[in-house]
Amino acid sequence: MIEDTGTIDIKTINEKIEKESAFVDLLTMEMNKVIVGQKHMVERLLIGLLGQGHILLEGVPGLAKTLAINTLSQAVDGTFSRIQFTPDLLPADVVGTLIYNIKENDFSIKKGPIFANFVLADEINRAPAKVQSALLEAMQEKQVTIGDETFILDKPFLVMATQNPVEQEGTYPLPEAQVDRFMLKTVIDYPKMDEEQLIVRANLRGSFEKVNPVVSIKQILNAQKAVREVYMDEKIEKYILDIVFATRYPEKYKLADLKPLISFGASPRGSINLANAAKCYAFIKRRGYVIPEDVRAVVHDVLRHRIGITYEAEAENVTSEDIINKIVNEIEVP
Repeated sequence: MIEDTGTIDIKTINEKIEKESAFVDLLTMEMNKVIVGQKHMVERLLIGLLGQGHILLEGVPGLAKTLAINTLSQAVDGTFSRIQFTPDLLPADVVGTLIYNIKENDFSIKKGPIFANFVLADEINRAPAKVQSALLEAMQEKQVTIGDETFILDKPFLVMATQNPVEQEGTYPLPEAQVDRFMLKTVIDYPKMDEEQLIVRANLRGSFEKVNPVVSIKQILNAQKAVREVYMDEKIEKYILDIVFATRYPEKYKLADLKPLISFGASPRGSINLANAAKCYAFIKRRGYVIPEDVRAVVHDVLRHRIGITYEAEAENVTSEDIINKIVNEIEVP
């Protein structure tokens, strides 16, 4: 597959990507000082960071979600802020507000916690719609308006929102259109027994290693540019589009049995993010070209929140995960 592309010099791209992605191992090692296991979550955070996207993490409390993004911000030498979402939160608590200054007889701007490289939106589904939309405007536009002034947010800008799947009392579920703004939705599970043993030991000793900044903001920004240069063959593009179109028109892909289970399929944003995430995954694996395995590795995280399931599917206990599995198993790999 790679030999056909004589016009595009894969070898040069590969060498460039190998050089640019050298920091990935350093960053992972630094995070592993504090984060035990959870390899999947750490990888997804890196994909979000390199792909200039945002991540929605779902998992029960106590799985090191907060710790992970905090550790990442320390290892990247970026600024970190955490917003604990509550039902009485106001948009001004997130983006900032105008404060009247008596001495100056004028308004001054007090910036909110959104002005950071890494923002943890803890339990995003606990805040009312106004606050959610203030955060999502910042995520989408990468800018914030306070009063009549607009501020461009610092780069890189990564929002990691968490939601607790267990408790539904006093929550405001994110509407589909807002969930779609997240590049990835990652579901985290409990650690393995031997990993948890290490976590318990480290906590009882109270001796976590200090995380040092091993990557500069400049390196991350260069890496974000380099990711775009990762080569994607037309066959891989077609493979991505087949997967996305199968969520919309399953009957055209010999998957007619899925038709009554899907209320809506993935949007073009799904295709863009799937291609982008596959490139980021190839970059993390230090390759200058995308292979079908890269697409398969990220497809669940990119599409699980972009497929609507019908009441019929719920009645049959079919999840969007099951639908993605069926599609990926049916569609021919290039």
